[in-house]
Amino acid sequence: MRLLVLRCDAPHITDFSSYPSPVELYDLPAIPSRKDLKVLDDAAFDVLPHDPTPSLDEIAKQPDVEHLGAPKPAPQRPETRLRIVVIGTDAALSAVLTRLMRADNMWAEIGFVPIGPSTAAKNWGLPADTAQAVCLALLGAVNPVPLIRDDAAVAVAGSATVTSWESGELTGEVIVDDHVQIRHEAAKKPPRRGIYGARMVPMVDAPGIAAVTMDTPLPGEVPSRGVFPRPSGSVVPSSFATGRAMQAGGPGLRIRVDGVSRKRPVDRVTFYRHLRDLQIVRP
Repeated sequence: MRLLVLRCDAPHITDFSSYPSPVELYDLPAIPSRKDLKVLDDAAFDVLPHDPTPSLDEIAKQPDVEHLGAPKPAPQRPETRLRIVVIGTDAALSAVLTRLMRADNMWAEIGFVPIGPSTAAKNWGLPADTAQAVCLALLGAVNPVPLIRDDAAVAVAGSATVTSWESGELTGEVIVDDHVQIRHEAAKKPPRRGIYGARMVPMVDAPGIAAVTMDTPLPGEVPSRGVFPRPSGSVVPSSFATGRAMQAGGPGLRIRVDGVSRKRPVDRVTFYRHLRDLQIVRP
């Protein structure tokens, strides 16, 4: 197995002795750029110069996309496995997954060692102890999960939120598959408990997306519990929903993926399950 370890602003992690062979170690910024991650393109090409499996376009044209059921191991079988261990935040992992996804190299195995609070680590049940997390990332088995992305081709590692660009309640609509999660017009004066947006996390199984309504502004990100007053005409059928896709529309939306905001407000956004699954190392 070829093993790349990407330390994203984590030089204090130095013990990789649990792996029997030397690792390829790269020190990168906290959120690596496309240029920083060129090493991934090179390693993937070295290991699998030609992918004999159906392309994404060919998969999308299939009448029954079986791959959108339970997540499965990647169909690619290179002679030498490629494992990429990311040490850093959820934002760092998102950057790595985004680079692999855009290059269609999601067959690579991914290990993750979280630095600081991590929604992704909680979702996947990764060890809280750093030494144990390193050992699992280096030696553990792959257990695939759905890969969730947005319409700007950014992969979600731990979570994403849709809120108003300015502080205050959300004006707009959020739909998960065919379920109306939110239909709301913001109050002129932000209430203590209101409708501030939606938070989405990737699931470990089909259909892929779990979404909750945020009834407090960021950084609270607290899902709705119980009943609270809302203006006439607002629709919040349920504070929790699952599906393959989440769409949102409204004036001046702020989109954050793993804590990183888009540079400009948008009027609509879609999150959906990618056609390739994430080959993540987890219990």
